[in-house]
Amino acid sequence: MEDAKTTYEQLLSDNNELRIQLEEANDTIDAIRTGQVDALIVSNSDGHQLYTLKTADQTYRVFIEKMNEGAVTINREGLILYSNSRFAGMIGIPLEKVIGLQFESFIPEESREKFELLIGDAWEEDRKDEIELIDQHKKLIPCLLSCNTLELDEGIALSLILTDLSLLKETERLLKIKNLQLAAAHLATEKLNNELEDTVKERTSELSLSREHFKYLANNIPQMTWTNLPNGEINYFNQQWYTYTGLSPEDTKQWGWQNVVHPDDRKITAEKYAASLSSGETLEVENRYKKADNTYRWHLNRAVPLRNEEGEIVFWVGTATDIEDQKKEMDRKDEFIGIASHELKTPLTSLKGYLQLITSYKKEELPPTVKQYITKANNALNKLQRLINDLLDVSKIQAGMFNYALTVINLSQLVKVWTENAQHIYPTHKFEYQDGHELFVNGNAERIEQVIMNLVNNAVKYSPDNKKVIIQIAAHDDMVRVSVKDFGIGLSEEQMDRIFERFYRVEDKKYMTSGLGMGLYISAEIIKNHKGKIGVESKLGEGATFYFDLPLE
Repeated sequence: MEDAKTTYEQLLSDNNELRIQLEEANDTIDAIRTGQVDALIVSNSDGHQLYTLKTADQTYRVFIEKMNEGAVTINREGLILYSNSRFAGMIGIPLEKVIGLQFESFIPEESREKFELLIGDAWEEDRKDEIELIDQHKKLIPCLLSCNTLELDEGIALSLILTDLSLLKETERLLKIKNLQLAAAHLATEKLNNELEDTVKERTSELSLSREHFKYLANNIPQMTWTNLPNGEINYFNQQWYTYTGLSPEDTKQWGWQNVVHPDDRKITAEKYAASLSSGETLEVENRYKKADNTYRWHLNRAVPLRNEEGEIVFWVGTATDIEDQKKEMDRKDEFIGIASHELKTPLTSLKGYLQLITSYKKEELPPTVKQYITKANNALNKLQRLINDLLDVSKIQAGMFNYALTVINLSQLVKVWTENAQHIYPTHKFEYQDGHELFVNGNAERIEQVIMNLVNNAVKYSPDNKKVIIQIAAHDDMVRVSVKDFGIGLSEEQMDRIFERFYRVEDKKYMTSGLGMGLYISAEIIKNHKGKIGVESKLGEGATFYFDLPLE
């Protein structure tokens, strides 16, 4: 009886132990099914063995599910074998209904021929191109489609990665609109000024005969108009001036007009006014005038001298054109450029990082074609990087935040090193360096190097036939001059007057070049911040010499 009791208790104990083992086995199987276990270590007669489960790609599947791009796998019949949630969201169809559909059903009719050619080639080699998808609401979605083949247990499949380009396309559209608006505003301002100048020229002879005739004309144009004597004393304002300022003739006679100029603009206005009176050259200056309601608006002032038969200046005729709206348009454009440049900088950095990762991949040798594509991609990214940096510099200049530290630098050494670098960058050109010995200036090496780079790039760009470029540094008086001379197409007088303006590009039907016309504008601002001077000497068809002067240290 005692033995029977022992046997029963033993059976109960064994049964409990088996139940516990069964529960552990069930938990293990459930963990394997749900992807919580990636591998098993099994002990046998040969020791411990590692068995990796097919679910070991759990991390990658989570990564694919969380990525911002749509990911799809198709077979040779075009059936969707796998799709992530992002792709389902792009086309507006529940994920469970996407699997098994023909991928081509999401391609609009007009793009299917292009898609079929792309997919056909992708089975042989990796391909990438822009294409449009169509969602369930018939809305077109611009995408970048990247195709790669995958080896699966069931055979070879095609992996499709779709990057939504909607935001990029919208940004491009907005940029185009802004550029068109800016161009229209610029043309309108230029047209207005040209019309005014034509009007003044046509009436000059009549004005000398009849002052009353001039007053009648001046009071019937929208611009504020004045005349002044050769000594600078203003002796006439038209009615628009008094309506705008709310002042009387007594308040603004002689030099009283200066009180209407914004305090921040008085110095530059007075300096340019005095310079024109001294030289007899056309006055052009932008400043703000105070209205009768104590608000300020931007104006473009232009004044031309009227001469007698002996060439002596009899009096000056000036106009002030309201450009407040154009200024605001430019400010909005600058703000847009700043935002767009910052937004582009982050993905650009990511792209360069990915290319570096691909280049440093050591597991297997990259095909020569891939290496060639990587080199081309890096060149394109570097060009885009320079463009973005220029846009950011322009934004900083307009925002008054173009600041940097100044130290004593060896300008001679800096120019010499950059001349050597230029020979490697432009191997088809011949660079001649003319030394000015050891010359030091107080400046920022990186920014001065940027100026030299812009001048050299400009010389190379506009000298396609004669490949010689002379880079010289020399001291004169208490200044040091760096000059870059080319033997290219040269500049006209009109082009030299505008060459350092923002977004100005030399237009020549024979030589079409890339760029946005920002390099020389940025260079001029850099030299100005260094208390220096920048200029150009040129004759059309005989080349050009760009130079800048900096104070010797």
